[in-house]
Amino acid sequence: MTTQVLDKERFYYSFMAGAKAVIKRKNHLNEINVFPVADGDTGSNLASLMQTILTKSNLDEDNSKTFKSITDAALIGARGNSGIIFASYLSGWLNALSDKDTIALEDFAAAIEAAVPYAYEAIENPVEGTMITLMKDFAEAFKTQKNTSNNFNTILEETLKTLNVSLENTKVTMQKLRNSDVVDAGAKGFIHFIEGFTLYMTTGEETAVDLDDAPSLDSTEHLDFGAETYRYCTEALIKGENISQKQLKDTVKSLGDSVVVAGNNRILRLHIHTDQPQEVFYHLRSYGSIIEQKVDDMKKQHEIVHNRKFKTALVTDSIADLPKTYIDEKQIHVIPISLIIEDSNYYDKLTISSDKFYQFMDSLSTYPKSAQPNQKQVENFYSFLSSYYENIVVLSVSEKMSGTYNVFKQAAKVLENTKTNIRVINTMQNSGAEGLLVMKAQEWIEAGKSIDEIEAGLLDLRHKTKILVSVKTLKYMVRSGRLKKAVGIVGKAVNLKPVISIDDTGEGIIFDKAFSLNKATQKIKAHIDTIAKEKGIERFAIVHANAIDRANQYAKSFEAMLNMKPSYIIDISTVVAMNAGIGTVAIAYIEKT
Repeated sequence: MTTQVLDKERFYYSFMAGAKAVIKRKNHLNEINVFPVADGDTGSNLASLMQTILTKSNLDEDNSKTFKSITDAALIGARGNSGIIFASYLSGWLNALSDKDTIALEDFAAAIEAAVPYAYEAIENPVEGTMITLMKDFAEAFKTQKNTSNNFNTILEETLKTLNVSLENTKVTMQKLRNSDVVDAGAKGFIHFIEGFTLYMTTGEETAVDLDDAPSLDSTEHLDFGAETYRYCTEALIKGENISQKQLKDTVKSLGDSVVVAGNNRILRLHIHTDQPQEVFYHLRSYGSIIEQKVDDMKKQHEIVHNRKFKTALVTDSIADLPKTYIDEKQIHVIPISLIIEDSNYYDKLTISSDKFYQFMDSLSTYPKSAQPNQKQVENFYSFLSSYYENIVVLSVSEKMSGTYNVFKQAAKVLENTKTNIRVINTMQNSGAEGLLVMKAQEWIEAGKSIDEIEAGLLDLRHKTKILVSVKTLKYMVRSGRLKKAVGIVGKAVNLKPVISIDDTGEGIIFDKAFSLNKATQKIKAHIDTIAKEKGIERFAIVHANAIDRANQYAKSFEAMLNMKPSYIIDISTVVAMNAGIGTVAIAYIEKT
């Protein structure tokens, strides 16, 4: 059958067939992925892109709308270097065809040639012998074959032969591939797409594939991590008006490497390896709304696989305030709470830090809101941990304060029939009090206690743990909705400086009232003194919201009173700071048992 012109239906379904062909080869692409690092995720990243195209694009009467739906879906689903480069290439390809009702050979050849610069421009440092070389060779081979035939099918079949030679040449181009005796995984993924496209064009058939083969957002494992590698694989999807791809790339490139930016002036996908994801996202604020983000801790993932210290994984949420050095040393896993600021989504302590938040929290016209973790992401994280740990102990912020506990609990049910034993514990605490309980659980893990003993111990100890918070001003509690506006007005009029705590059910309460910070501090000291004399205090911690001087004063006073140093002094979670406000200082403690 001779095909000289493509109608939109045949082109669209050929495109979808190409996407399915890539998903079908996902696992093999992961297995041969050695460049730029052997992290085994090229297949997963490309499959994510293709699955999103399949599920979110639409065949419309208007070709431009059809192609826009594909390019937008590609950017939404793009993951990793390979996925984002491919998405950028598709944007160039389809943009060149957006005004075509039918596609002639000349149109097709011009479009795939126009797409090549999009792929190159997406990458900070393009490397030949990879996917981009195959994209360039595809355009050149198709143009050459077009001069010998007027049949789409014949031209595509002959072009594929040339591409397979180019694929084998990737071994020659790159020493790393030659040493491993594999072709470039991204380049092979591109060929699978063209194979699927060609198969449908020539036969009307497509690769049978289960869409569940494609991974979800957070399933990637970065298992190759060296001393010179940036720690966080960071991605963001930004929507805005007249976004400059080059300007955004220039803004972030000094913060890491492996920078890839793809998209158009409405929507951009960014990928970067960095040690400072919070700095990356701070700069992204000026470009538009951050619709989606992903941050993989490559160092932690590598340690889980190659240098796991314990048989039991300890997991908590980012509201548990603990020093990052302790978290890293003990290999504690932290699932971040989301913070929604001006239509952009951030991860607490990961893509936004408290000090950055303090810089603009007073200028926000709409006060931020927090959001519990996504259950599917938690399920994926549990699944990853279950491959390497015998048990998983999860400590959650108080159920009365957040839906996080229920998310953790429901996610655990999905894995309840697996070999890994998961226990989810409602600490009935937050901030430093939750952090101290995590610290205690870690010590029990190191001591070799069973998961039953750890759970029983925590259920008892949570009632012997407390936090007392001295709030400097009520305005943040009012703005966050923790206090009614009328209460805030009255409190301000009488200079109310309440001491906030948590009751035995995990509910936030006004523990005591004072009319100056000094009086509030005196009331806290009186309580601590009573507990120390009557029951004894095992350990304590000081946390604060941009109030290090007050925090140090607290530490000095309580160190003298209790004859022990605080376990730590740190700035609080951004989510807690949003509610308690700048200037807040708190002491958390655990009674002796």
